[in-house]
Amino acid sequence: MIDSIDHLVLKTAHREACIDFYTRVLGMTLQQFGAGRIAFQFGSQKINLHEKGREFEPKAALPTPGALDLCFIADRPLDEVIAHLASLGVPIIEGPVERTGAVSRLRSIYLRDPDQNLIEISERLPG
Repeated sequence: MIDSIDHLVLKTAHREACIDFYTRVLGMTLQQFGAGRIAFQFGSQKINLHEKGREFEPKAALPTPGALDLCFIADRPLDEVIAHLASLGVPIIEGPVERTGAVSRLRSIYLRDPDQNLIEISERLPG
């Protein structure tokens, strides 16, 4: 019945820092749509951004910044991602470690965004 995820909604209490993190640090494209709405575009997905206290309706019952754990598959080797984060002074809080993803084993690192959401960045492992 369900084929894929089209988009997610991220809540932030730190709009400008959040935009900087997802665009400059993670390399997503900032997209503006509708009446003042913004999203982060990457691959064939996007993350819509809602600012705490200024969410669009309808919304989650308890929209809370910092409550997400997100896993992204990198478009390059994980070692290049690690070097990029180091060049920006972005701390990795764990990894690289091996994990189990939706369709394969993963090699992953973990960091936090400005709202303290847990961000996992992974590369798929063979086999």
